Amino acid sequence: MNETIELMLAHSSVRRFTDEPITDEDLDEIIRAGRAASTWKNFQSYSIVVVRSKEKKEALHALTPQPAILQADTILLFVGDHNRASKAAELHQTTFDAKGSENLLISSVDAALAGQNALLAAESLGYGGVFIGMIRHAARAVADLFKLPDYTYPVFCIALGRPNQHFPVKPRLPQEAIVFQEEYQEQGVETILAYDQIQSDYAGARQKETWSERLVAQFGQAEHPETRTLLKEKHLL
Repeated sequence: MNETIELMLAHSSVRRFTDEPITDEDLDEIIRAGRAASTWKNFQSYSIVVVRSKEKKEALHALTPQPAILQADTILLFVGDHNRASKAAELHQTTFDAKGSENLLISSVDAALAGQNALLAAESLGYGGVFIGMIRHAARAVADLFKLPDYTYPVFCIALGRPNQHFPVKPRLPQEAIVFQEEYQEQGVETILAYDQIQSDYAGARQKETWSERLVAQFGQAEHPETRTLLKEKHLL
């Protein structure tokens, strides 16, 4: 196993940080690594807003009260971005319509790939971080806070800093439950029950609900309306 794979397999989300700052040089390397990620047709349909000021972090925390936002040295806000595409349409004096699920997938996947690259780069430099997708529950206010124009929307942010906590790597689903040869293999509830037990053994006394209960809490209700509302306002849905 090489160092790159070892780093990937050692990943654990970090939500508590020391006061040690990320150097400007390291932050530049992290962002450059993020920008080197694969992207659909080289469109690079995302943007990154770097947030380091106490004022902006406090304002974001007020909208999404995650402690990591205040503790982190740097927040990287990843934005799905078709605004540049709208400028290309203006340049070529043609019609422009970015609405629809396919274009949302393009920009969301581009952002996610860049974000994963950035976090891996940060971890390689001794930093840590956590993805925060709950900013979408305050999507309109987040868009206002960071002055996001038409055809853009917040996808997630990453809180970055020097780790002040170290948890064991969280167990994933067994490979046979998620990787199939040649065709999809649908499984029964026994797979869910087995993984519930794996997660319970890992979490111990920290567990408040099982993995499957959290799964149902997420997908057993109607979607949060905020993202859909913002996407319509930004002419993306």
